[in-house]
Amino acid sequence: MASTILTDTSASVSELKKNPMATVSAGDGYPVAILNRNQPAFYCVPAELYERMLDVMDDQELIKLVTERREQALHDIDLDSYL
Repeated sequence: MASTILTDTSASVSELKKNPMATVSAGDGYPVAILNRNQPAFYCVPAELYERMLDVMDDQELIKLVTERREQALHDIDLDSYL
């Protein structure tokens, strides 16, 4: 069965086991598809890229929240009353 590999670089599980850091470096900052029997098993993503991906996902969640709450009425609150 054919599978789509969503990156330019791939490596086998054996290559990953042999030298994990070289496998990550082979992607030049981009994900590396790890293949098991010539099928993508998972993607090895460098830490810096993973952190950026999480930031983007957090931003998308915040955008969704702001969009949902945009039309809500505003309420004046005296913060000093909570001290």
